[in-house]
Amino acid sequence: MAGLGLASGTLWVLLSGARAEAIRGTRQPANFPAMRYDLASNEPDQAAFELGRTLFYDPRLSSDGSISCGSCHQQSRAFTDGRAVPVGVAGRRSRRNAPALQNLRWRHGFMADGGVLGLEAQALAPLTSPQEMNEPLANALARLNADPEYRRRFAAIYGPGKIDTPQFLRALAQFTAALTSASSRYDKFVRHEPGGTLTTPELQGMALLRARCSSCHATDLFTDESFRNNGLDAAFPVDSGRAHITLRPTDAGRFKVPSLRNVARTAPYMHDGRFATLPQVLAHYARGVRPSRTLDPLLRQPDGRLGIALSAKQQSEIIAFLATLTDQQFLTDPRLAAPARETRATPPRVIGAKAVAFQHR
Repeated sequence: MAGLGLASGTLWVLLSGARAEAIRGTRQPANFPAMRYDLASNEPDQAAFELGRTLFYDPRLSSDGSISCGSCHQQSRAFTDGRAVPVGVAGRRSRRNAPALQNLRWRHGFMADGGVLGLEAQALAPLTSPQEMNEPLANALARLNADPEYRRRFAAIYGPGKIDTPQFLRALAQFTAALTSASSRYDKFVRHEPGGTLTTPELQGMALLRARCSSCHATDLFTDESFRNNGLDAAFPVDSGRAHITLRPTDAGRFKVPSLRNVARTAPYMHDGRFATLPQVLAHYARGVRPSRTLDPLLRQPDGRLGIALSAKQQSEIIAFLATLTDQQFLTDPRLAAPARETRATPPRVIGAKAVAFQHR
């Protein structure tokens, strides 16, 4: 099929016709660039999506049964958690702000430092991190295999046998890949759909953002997927960003440009959650950028000043426009919410050859 030269989203529609519309997140929005993710590599399936949804919200995948993926990625907050940094098992704090989970099929690389390349592999990082879910993959798989209902559901999709790593990661990705946000008021405006009216301040903010910010927040994804140093710090002793992966000094302080979609719901901001509000973010770019050897050249003005020249009125207009990127349908779609809790016994936690039962509250 690759020889046909078709985008993956187009390929799926051709293969499955109207069925693609029944599975959430598989349709290519008219105003989006082409998908990067190969849908044929993990073909959308309703049962697999529902299984991934159950896994996403199941706290039993954490070492103490206290948190799930959905604990730090809450739908009403565009799958962030409202904290500067997430709190994992035993109250441990992560180093970075929880990223919004949206439009992942259009992403290239994951994490603020780009340390994970594939959507399926992304789930391994929070699952096994001591600061997050703190659960070795082998333990998570053992718990799934100890659950008759999970075994039944996995077998119905992937065939009989033990639940293994590829099946687990593919099922989770069925859900996270479907987190498509493309129904904001802005989307309706650019697609000339009902409900797509923008006010004068919002239109002015849109023009300003396109003129001053679109080099980084590009296309209707509102990110160019690049890694940039946006002048938060002059040195990087705690978190070197992209340099943590590449080991190149020229990457110190560079982090992935986040999407601005649903940004009014994803506070606090920056990779470490240091800014509580959007006015603080705009104020940083207007007058708070700090110099360093790896500062992005776009933040050096011709007259030698740093940052982006923005008046208070212009900052207000940009913030007004950013509110039009909020996608209420995405934030409230019941298909993305936690499924109703099933009444079944919690399987024991399996550690090596021993099974240790524990109580959930």
